[in-house]
Amino acid sequence: MFGGCRGAFAEYACAADTSIVAKPANVTFEQAATVAVAGYTALQGLRDQGKIQRGHNVLVNGASGGVGTFAVQIAKSFGARVTGVCSTRNLDLVHSLGADRVIDYTREDFTAGSDRYDIVLDCHASRPLLACAGILAPTGSYIIVGAPGGGLIGPLRAAVKAFALAPFVRRTLTMMTAKPNHDDLALIADLMKTGAVTPVIDRGYRLDEVPDAIRYLEQGHARGKVVITVA
Repeated sequence: MFGGCRGAFAEYACAADTSIVAKPANVTFEQAATVAVAGYTALQGLRDQGKIQRGHNVLVNGASGGVGTFAVQIAKSFGARVTGVCSTRNLDLVHSLGADRVIDYTREDFTAGSDRYDIVLDCHASRPLLACAGILAPTGSYIIVGAPGGGLIGPLRAAVKAFALAPFVRRTLTMMTAKPNHDDLALIADLMKTGAVTPVIDRGYRLDEVPDAIRYLEQGHARGKVVITVA
């Protein structure tokens, strides 16, 4: 079984039966442990906020990160054409996840191209909102799921800007927070079982190495997820 619960790093945790589902045999417990927040966020951002449909043109900014690696794969499972934005060292990773096109943000500004997107799922909020709104299709949606600054302040600042600008650009600009639920967990489990989604793990740390894991995460360069293993 796998899922999520309220708490922190521990050898033992209690979870409601509605918060767990059977773990597919083809993924490890470490891979399954990465789903509870990042997987929910990617799925609900694309499906519930973006109303993703087959054939949609989707851009994921921060495609090599925790949410981004799930988002690229989930968008492909819906039949979308996916563009991923990441750094040079992660180009091959994002291609391997199924992205149809990958943009190296150190060499190219993804908001300066001529392509228009039905959904922009932004895990970094690293570019001006007006520039991001400019690459949306007429009925497109720009969805913030992360922002610089850490904690709640960075995303909150981005959300306020999106709310203020939305009436002027006549596009959907919004921020979302994932809401864990059993049905979505089961859906992601099915995607993992079929191989449509494979969680990406950058590295693992032992329980007594949690401070090191947090310091590594704070550097902001993790590829996929960082996990804590319990012997």
